[in-house]
Amino acid sequence: MGGREKPLPSLAVLFFNADDFKSCHAFLAPPVERGRKLFLSDVFTGYHRGMRIAVAGPMLGAPQTILVLERMIALGVRKFVAVGWCGSLQPSVRIADIVIPSAAISEEGTSRHYSSLLLPPAPSPELAERLKSALAANGLKIHEGVVWTTDAPFRETCSKVARYRSEGVLSVEMETSALFTVASHRKVQLAVALVTSDDLSSLKWVHGFREPVFCEARRLAAQSALTALSEDAEDSSLP
Repeated sequence: MGGREKPLPSLAVLFFNADDFKSCHAFLAPPVERGRKLFLSDVFTGYHRGMRIAVAGPMLGAPQTILVLERMIALGVRKFVAVGWCGSLQPSVRIADIVIPSAAISEEGTSRHYSSLLLPPAPSPELAERLKSALAANGLKIHEGVVWTTDAPFRETCSKVARYRSEGVLSVEMETSALFTVASHRKVQLAVALVTSDDLSSLKWVHGFREPVFCEARRLAAQSALTALSEDAEDSSLP
């Protein structure tokens, strides 16, 4: 697959939200080139700190996200950072805080086609550390731990939220477990940063979608993702 298509660079950022995808262009140096559409997601390439990086988005949920991931792997990408949003399950995880998943509980249907899920899906440790450092350098508050991935946001019931909260799960979102599982299966590196958009920890929905602090955290998360990839690539190229 992809043999007749122009290859992509080895580094890529995936954005789940359309506005986050657009905002990252401010951090790309020219030439910025539009590549193609992959399963309703746009793909651009540009430069950050001298490294050529592909950016793709928007995408929603595990099935579409993995369609895009698979195609990008086939076209040559080997390191990914994904940037998305999440709902907090813990009172300590506030609106605009960043969650870096160290593992993910899968309640989505895509992962089981790649793995028996005997172990919780996890990120590339080295890339996750790079991402954490880049986010911290931008002054963002970071939480690292397990997240819950679901295909059915309207079935985030009070009983499930309470159970996962009691188990220490940090947040809920729709893509991470599938991304970790497929990246492991395809032997590529991948890490995820999630900006906390809303709070379910009290069993009442409190959203922060219009909060200025949330919008600024999204902007800085996009920049941090590009920086994590470019710095990792720079260090890996040193003799």
